[in-house]
Amino acid sequence: MHTIPFSNLTLSAIPVVITIYILYKWSHDYKNGIYAVCRMLGQLLIIGYFLAFIFESDSAYIVLGVASFMLFVSAWISLRTLPDRRIKLYFKALISLLIGGGLALVLMSLGILQLDPWYSPRFFVPLAGMVFANSMNCISLAADRLNGELERGGEMERGIEFEKARNIAFRAALIPSTNQLFAVGLVAIPGMMTGQILSGVSPLIAARYQIMIMCMIFGTSGITTACFLTFARPYFVRDETKDDDKNNQGITDENTD
Repeated sequence: MHTIPFSNLTLSAIPVVITIYILYKWSHDYKNGIYAVCRMLGQLLIIGYFLAFIFESDSAYIVLGVASFMLFVSAWISLRTLPDRRIKLYFKALISLLIGGGLALVLMSLGILQLDPWYSPRFFVPLAGMVFANSMNCISLAADRLNGELERGGEMERGIEFEKARNIAFRAALIPSTNQLFAVGLVAIPGMMTGQILSGVSPLIAARYQIMIMCMIFGTSGITTACFLTFARPYFVRDETKDDDKNNQGITDENTD
């Protein structure tokens, strides 16, 4: 593959600067954008050296440790849209990611690819990253949409209201994954397939790998999101019930006065 000189790489900052400027002019929330870009640069530079060590290792414990770290971090980031409920919902997001992501990794490593060994770092770590990252985004979208729908509701019965909000949140969370399925091959050639083609792999072989990834991403996103919305139900319903109790208590106190 062609090596990108650092002088040429700096050109990729041009659209970033434009976007941050628009953020500054329109919403004044440019600091978060700058922080995200700087964090991305630091993380990718570090992981580049770190992956070289992991790929040369022959230890299942190291590979599983890296995958577990990805799992814990993705569960935390997935609840960024609900900062006030992040800690209470963290375990629910973690278990959801473990169920959906774990199923996908087992199918890919043991069933589809039949890796030898099953924890082959060069395959297992990148696949885990793709699976957890996409599932993480789905939980973020679902949590934010669920919270928004429940805040707008109020006149329906609790169970019916939650189910309606849950269904809307689930559909919204799957929009990015569904759009990828529609667009792949027509609008965009996905990153994994592009990387394989650039490295000299036959496009037909690369297409098989990409089909596997797309199926795993869509399926895992749906399973993970459904698990999270199911596990989170008691928490959201309980919170709403408590809010109603507080409001009723306030009305009672006013009437007493």
